[in-house]
Amino acid sequence: MYGDDDPGGWDESAERPYFFLSYAHVPRSRTGGAGDPNQWVNRLFNDLCDEVLHLTDLRGGAPVGFMDQSMHQGQLWAERLSQELASCRVFVPLYSPRYFTSVACGQEWHSFVQRPVFPERQSTERPTGIVPVLWIPMSDHQLPEVARQLQFNHRGFGPDYEAEGLYALMRLGYFRRAYELAVHRLAERIVDVAASTVIPPGRPLDFQAQPSAFPTPRTRQLRISVLSYPRTELPEGRNPDYYGPKPTDWRPYQPTSARPLADHAARVARQLGFEPSVHAYEDEAEAILAEGPPTAPGLLLLDRWALRDETRREAVVDFDRRNPSWVSVLEPWNSADPDCVADDGELTELSARTLRAQHRDSRPSFHGTPTELGTLEEFEAALPRAVMRAKYAFEESSRPPTGQSNQPEGTGSSGSARPSLRRAFENPPGTRDEPQVRRPWLRDDRDSDQPRYHEEDDSPPGIAFGGGEL
Repeated sequence: MYGDDDPGGWDESAERPYFFLSYAHVPRSRTGGAGDPNQWVNRLFNDLCDEVLHLTDLRGGAPVGFMDQSMHQGQLWAERLSQELASCRVFVPLYSPRYFTSVACGQEWHSFVQRPVFPERQSTERPTGIVPVLWIPMSDHQLPEVARQLQFNHRGFGPDYEAEGLYALMRLGYFRRAYELAVHRLAERIVDVAASTVIPPGRPLDFQAQPSAFPTPRTRQLRISVLSYPRTELPEGRNPDYYGPKPTDWRPYQPTSARPLADHAARVARQLGFEPSVHAYEDEAEAILAEGPPTAPGLLLLDRWALRDETRREAVVDFDRRNPSWVSVLEPWNSADPDCVADDGELTELSARTLRAQHRDSRPSFHGTPTELGTLEEFEAALPRAVMRAKYAFEESSRPPTGQSNQPEGTGSSGSARPSLRRAFENPPGTRDEPQVRRPWLRDDRDSDQPRYHEEDDSPPGIAFGGGEL
């Protein structure tokens, strides 16, 4: 398929497949079900190949189409997909709700559209090598942007096809003639697109490294930040067993669980239907603290021991002043950790002084929710409410405000530069080039016009969200 003298290019003597059938693999039902749930796609593929053969002068044995009939992962599987996506003439995606949530399908789409597409004859219309199929009927608002941009008319495939989708036409004998018509018209469209466009073969891409063409809806993303220590930077006397090489390795609930806390949070988030990502807080701070609309709901897992470090404490003070409502804050605290028990009073008070706005504004949201997160069970019980509250606040914050003035990109209302926590971590206090900013986080007169949290309420600050009520 690929010449020895040019391992990255297509062998000119090899025939190219007409189409690549892209579909979302349906998993088997737990009840066993009746046969392979993907058998209907396999039947469609075979019927399409037969129709295309009848409509073209392809010789017998030539590749008509390609369909990934395995769910194998690994290097050989990825290389084969990359080769087919780099050589096929037409890309045929089977639209369904499952398709547009599949990362692999999004990677297939992205890989194909990296190849240039030219019209066979000069035209003002934008050419495309994609022929979509309504496997399951979907409305425009359900489609990602890349699919909505395609100008494709399905009317010629028959009214039953538009109303029911190709999957229903296959399953129900009543629609047999409608299915045959739809497959014939689909084959005609594939052949027509292959003849009316020039899509040169490309070099196979690293399939597993390709991004998905279907971005996760921002309200279904969850950016989990961890503000803690790597094991090498712990304060004197702190037990290193609760930490790892990176801040995201923090595991406060040893020995109950040796897994990083962020892994537990990500698992619960996935159960709620989110696609979580885990980050060290210093990598997220600039986006969180920036003026302007947020990019996704967030969850901050705060290690109170981090408040003993001046740089990290300043970062928390900056976060508290920004008070992003779309980022929920949880402060896990292991009641079985001897260090936590010994220093409970001091670190609880330090948290109350540092997270002033968070603790004050979040208090109305805690009816029926434990405020101490002394065990992993309490932490996981508090997570769903924290995550959903961040989602609701994100949706509210994402609505364009009325009468907002335009500001230079990357500046706040005063035109000052966006804050960078990464710069703060790279330049500890006393080594920065810019003037030192006084951070009187331990003074009782800080923000003296604002009542102190622990004077308002005697409850310990175990959980905190952004401003506003749930």
